[in-house]
Amino acid sequence: MRPPRFWTAGGDHPAARALAPLGAAYGALSARRMNRPGIRAGCPVLCLGNFTLGGAGKTPAAIAVAALLVELGRRPAFLSRGYGGRMAGPIRVDSTRHGAADVGDEPLLLTRHAPTIVSRDRPAGASLCRSSGSDVIVMDDGLQNPTLTKDLAWAVIDGGAGIGNGRPFPAGPLRAPLEGQWPHVAGVILVGDGAPGAAMAQAAERRGLPVHRAQLVPDPIGLIGRRCLAFAGIGRPEKFFATLRGTGAIIAAARPFPDHHPYRQAELAALAAEADRLGAELVTTEKDAVRLPGPFAARVRVLPVRLVPDDPEALRAQIRKAL
Repeated sequence: MRPPRFWTAGGDHPAARALAPLGAAYGALSARRMNRPGIRAGCPVLCLGNFTLGGAGKTPAAIAVAALLVELGRRPAFLSRGYGGRMAGPIRVDSTRHGAADVGDEPLLLTRHAPTIVSRDRPAGASLCRSSGSDVIVMDDGLQNPTLTKDLAWAVIDGGAGIGNGRPFPAGPLRAPLEGQWPHVAGVILVGDGAPGAAMAQAAERRGLPVHRAQLVPDPIGLIGRRCLAFAGIGRPEKFFATLRGTGAIIAAARPFPDHHPYRQAELAALAAEADRLGAELVTTEKDAVRLPGPFAARVRVLPVRLVPDDPEALRAQIRKAL
């Protein structure tokens, strides 16, 4: 689904007010579940989650944290639920055998950087991480899942989106009431700029939590002055479009799709025909690219991005302390 517009229109929007009782009930259940005790994994568990539904930059943040762990001499493994995939796991992702329909799109990106385990049962997944030779687990998402005890958890926040209208689902994008989620995080990773994110950074600092500011930096792929038809099925497609525009590309058309969207053949044919009509190159995200069939993917340019912390030493120091 696409996030409804009223999620960012303020908490007094009529739809938000009408759904507030459902949000209160859902939020109370979620908060209660988060407080349940979890199982210890037998090695450190670092979690990259977010307060809201949708994307915030968790996967690039998880990859950046794993790189810091490697620098510290550790052997990280990623643990993911595998959203969008049919396999419940626990299973180690193999990109030569598994596709996005099997394990989800994000694990296919993660496995390029470290061993990646998909498991809806997080403790079982943690056990497979350890038996695969890893000595620290990096969870991509799972902040609200209590089954595995976290040694360090960050809330990843999109600077341009923040927490929307601040209401729990379905009245807003929060996965649980914010006051119930703060005690479960030891810091914030703020991705990008914007007033919504700045407000969340101030809220974290008032609680004495560190705020690690970071940017998503695109790799240059030679699109300066080139006409592009950009398409993306991620949490905030407009964020990708802005990043692509920042590389110097000319966006002839931008086509957003819902997060984790499984592209149908007719949609891909329409995108190709429109690109031909506009004299434009098709460009998408890494996360979308792994969901594309081979023949179509061959004609699509991919814009990779990486998360670059403003102060990597501060992030490294918090990791050292947790380890």
